[in-house]
Parts: sequence; C-alpha cells; structure tokens
Amino acid sequence: MEERTHRRVRIADVAREAGVSKTAVSFAFNSPDRLAPDTASRIREVADSLGYRPHPVARMLSQRHTRTIGVLTPQALSVIFSNPYFGAFSEGVALAAEQEGYALHFISPLHGSLASAVGRATVDGVVAVGLAAGHPEVEQVRAAGLPIVMVDSTAFPDQSGVGVNDEGGAREAAEHLLALGHRDILVVGVEPPEAGQAKDPHGVHTRRLVGYAAAFDARGIALDPSAIVMSTSSIEGGASAFRRAWDAGLRPTAVLAMSDAIAIGVMRAAREHGLRVPEDLSVVGFDDVDISQYANPPLTTVHQPIREKGETAVRLLLAVVERRDPSPQQLRLETRLVIRGSTGPAPRQRQEVDRARG
Repeated sequence: MEERTHRRVRIADVAREAGVSKTAVSFAFNSPDRLAPDTASRIREVADSLGYRPHPVARMLSQRHTRTIGVLTPQALSVIFSNPYFGAFSEGVALAAEQEGYALHFISPLHGSLASAVGRATVDGVVAVGLAAGHPEVEQVRAAGLPIVMVDSTAFPDQSGVGVNDEGGAREAAEHLLALGHRDILVVGVEPPEAGQAKDPHGVHTRRLVGYAAAFDARGIALDPSAIVMSTSSIEGGASAFRRAWDAGLRPTAVLAMSDAIAIGVMRAAREHGLRVPEDLSVVGFDDVDISQYANPPLTTVHQPIREKGETAVRLLLAVVERRDPSPQQLRLETRLVIRGSTGPAPRQRQEVDRARG
C-alpha cells in the first residue's frame, strides 16, 4: 500500500510553481499594491491550487502587526483585578478591542513583564493606566517606538491621553459635605502603588486634592494637611486609613475618599468604632462602581464614566496603530455627584434640625 505523506505547502513551493520569488509571493498576500494586478492575481491562483495559506502568526510578524494591545497597570494583576474600578475599566477596554478584532495583554510592571513583551514585539501599542509619564516602563514603551495612550495621567504632547474631570468632581463632593455643615472632614488619598515611588505631581491624587481644596477655599476654610491620610485604593486600605486617623486622635464627621473601594473600607472601620453612617459620619467616594449602590448604606459618590474611559483609550490607540488618525488627542470626560444614603447633616446640624422639628 502506497504511503501518503502530508506536508504543509510552503511559500517556496508557490514561488517555484508560479515562477516568481518568495518576496513576490509575500507581496501578493501582504502588500498586493506592490505588484502588477495580474501578477498578484496569478500568484494567489497558484497558491489556491496548491492549498497554500499564509501562517497567521508569520503574516502578523512580517507586517509588524500582532493585533494585540498591551494594558500596562500600576499594581500586581492579582490586586488590580480585585479592584471593582479596574474591572469596569477593563470591560470598556475589552469591548472596544473585541469590536476591532484585537486581543489584550495585561502587563504589571511589578513583574518586569513589559521588557519581554516589547522585545518580542507582541503588542502593537499600549494603554498605560495611572502611571506617571516618567515611569521607567512608560519610557521603555516610548523608546521602543510603540504608540501609547496615557489614562489618568499627563499625556505626552505627541501621544493621546484620556482622563476625567477629577478637579470638578472632587470639588462637587467637598461642596456637598460643606453645605451639610461638615467642617471636620478627613481626606483619604491614593498612595503610589509601588514602594518608594513618588506621587505623580499631575496625577489623580493631586487633581482631586486640588478640587477638594478649591471648595474649602471658596468658603474661607483651609484644608488641614494633618487631616489628609493615604491609602491603597482598596477596601482594606480604606479601613486601615480610617483606623490610623482615629488612633491619631482625629474625630471627623465626614470623609472624602478618593475611590469607592476606600470609602466602603472607611464605612466598615467606622462601624467597628461604633459610628453610624450617616448619623455620626458621612462618607463620599469617587468612581461610582456598581457595588456602590449596594453598600450599606448606599454610597454617595462622584460618578465617572469608567467603561467609556476604557473604550475611549482603545479607540485613541487604534486610531494611531491603524493610521486612521495619528494626530494626538487629549480628552477629558465629565463627572457628576450621585447623592445616596451615606451622607447627611453634620451631627450638630442634625441636632439643630431635630430641635426645630420639636
């Protein structure tokens, strides 16, 4: 019985059968405009007759186009994916990427994975989330010549960026508490995710702090630096920050938290100290992640369009990757205050209201 062998048809087989070079065969599939139309057509007909199909990975690499987007995050992936904010942001990123036929490669700088990713040219561009422009791995992306979109940090003049109106949203949150009569207000900010890393002077923490301070200034009140504590953007981080403030002797009637996760942690720690929300302590978050409306009580917070921000970042990146619109754009999405059950009048204000009601 005759033994039959099956061998993958190679580009050299097509070139020999069509009487052209291997380069011409590559052009016929990848850059047909570089050949005469009848030549390109003839090569493809020969390829079809032989059953030749370009290897998809080899084809992508020859075009320097992998149809993969890198998402560079500031923290370990195990931490990032436990954060409800990043989950919502990733939904937006994934939706836009899938619609355009792109895969995602999540990269944490803490594990040094970006160096190998860039070195192997496995991404066409990078979305950098919450990292300062001077971060070493951001600089590495730039040095590799890859397009990069900065999210929630200052963008490069020649690259696109997207963020939200952090100052305006924070100011609205502080004005809400001040209008309720609160003056002893604790601010829980977001500390850098990496030990020893300085805060981005143009980052989220700074912009929101500017917004809070503007609301205080408008009422002739100074924001006390001793009433600002730092936290990781997590529930446990928020709880720990409130405990440290309480142990230091601070007795706030309200808290401005720079994320919803922090705010929920603050409410947990407040209950441990016998405080009621909002009767004894009002709490305002920032983000409006899905779980905020199910907190106990439902969380007053600053809504930002998280999923839209993820989608927008990908579309800005692909506009450059696919050369549809390489001109840089700096976009700022709007925020709004959502008032729920976690805020109420300051305790002394509440007492006055109760007395007036008899």
